Amino acid sequence: MNGRRILVTGGAGFIGSNLANHLARENDVIALDDCYLGTPENLDDDVEFRNASVLDEDLPTDVDCVFHLAALSSYAMHEDDPTTGVRVNVEGFVNTVEQAREDGCDTVVYASTSSIYGNRTEPSPEDMDVEVNTGYEASKLARERYAEYFANHYGMSMAGMRFFSVYQGYGGAEGHKGEYANIIAQFADDIANGRSPKIYGDGTQTRDFTHVDDVVRGLELAAEHELTGVYNLGTGEPYDFDTVVELLNAELDADVEPEYVENPIPDSVYVHDTCADPSKINEATGWEPRIDFREGIERVCAPYTS
Repeated sequence: MNGRRILVTGGAGFIGSNLANHLARENDVIALDDCYLGTPENLDDDVEFRNASVLDEDLPTDVDCVFHLAALSSYAMHEDDPTTGVRVNVEGFVNTVEQAREDGCDTVVYASTSSIYGNRTEPSPEDMDVEVNTGYEASKLARERYAEYFANHYGMSMAGMRFFSVYQGYGGAEGHKGEYANIIAQFADDIANGRSPKIYGDGTQTRDFTHVDDVVRGLELAAEHELTGVYNLGTGEPYDFDTVVELLNAELDADVEPEYVENPIPDSVYVHDTCADPSKINEATGWEPRIDFREGIERVCAPYTS
C-alpha cells in the first residue's frame, strides 16, 4: 500500500504499532488508542497518534482503509470486566465501522481470533464448525457476524483475521504487555534473567506461533486485495511449550528449568492446542509465513545476546 490515508485502531498496541509503523513508510497513518494497554512510545515519529476510544464519536474515519485491532485481547482481560469487554470488542467495532462507512471508507480489516477453533492439533480451516466457550471468543465471533452484515448490506470489504499466537519479544513492541505478552516473550525474558518460566500444566500444550512481521504482511495484503470473509494468519506448524523453553535456553546459552504450575484457567475453556490452515489467505493473496520458528526465536533473543 502507498499513498493512502489509513486508520489503525489499537494502533499503539503490540500488533497495531508494528502495522502502523510499517504502513507509515509510504502512507498517511493515524494510530488511535486509549492507552489501556498500548503506549505511544511504540510508534515512530511519522505516525500520527490520537488518544481516543473506539467508543467515541467523531473518530478520524475519513480514510481509505481502517485496520480495526482495538480490543480487550485476552480471556483474562475480558473475564475481569465482561461488560467493558463487550462494549469495546463489539460496540466499539460497530461504532468504528459505521463511522467509516458514513465517511465513505469501504475497506476494513479487523482482528478476530483463532481461539474459537478450540483444541486442535490438526490444521483448522475457516469453514469448520466453531463454538464459543468464553466471553472473549463470543465478542470476536460477534465481530465476524457484524462484519458479514456490513459486507452484505452495504457492500463493504470486511476481512476478519484470525490470529494465531502472535509474538515478537520484549525487544519489539511487546514489552508493555507484561503478563499479557506472548509466552515466547515472557519465557525469553525469564530465562535471560535466570528466572524459571512458569508453565501451566505439563508443557505439552502447543501453539501455532506466528511472528508479528508475517502478521503485518497478511493484514496489508488483505486490505490491498479488498478481501471479505474470515482468514487464518498462522504457520500451520505448532510447537509445544517444553520445546519453546528448550530452544530459548539453547539460543541464550542458558540452562534454566521451567516451573510447572497448576493452570488457573479452567480446563473447560483453556485452549490446549492450536494449528492454522493458512491455505485460504495464501490462495487469495499469495501470503505465506517467511519467518520460521527458529529464526523467530533468534529474533526474540537477539536483544539479550547482542
